[in-house]
Amino acid sequence: MRKKLQWSSFTTVAVVLLSATICQAQSATNTPGRLLASNCAQCHSPNEAAAGFESLFGKSADKLFNELKEYQAGAEGEGIMAWHAWGYTDQQLRDIAQWLSKQR
Repeated sequence: MRKKLQWSSFTTVAVVLLSATICQAQSATNTPGRLLASNCAQCHSPNEAAAGFESLFGKSADKLFNELKEYQAGAEGEGIMAWHAWGYTDQQLRDIAQWLSKQR
């Protein structure tokens, strides 16, 4: 019984340590906005000539957020950007704008 309890304690500690390591690795690579902004890169690639649309990389986060809010409000009609913007919360739009602004 004692060996069973020791093995159970060891297993619990190992699982906790492994979970902490995985969480640290994920937080290092999963910055807020990165996954959400991956949708933007389908048309707005880092290389403007590649897709024919304006690159959003390195633009002001405030400017990007305000433009996304305008799309969300319908200022540009019901085009594709409005449909994209309607799908996000304000915080998600801020995360997208922040992530794109830090890319070069």
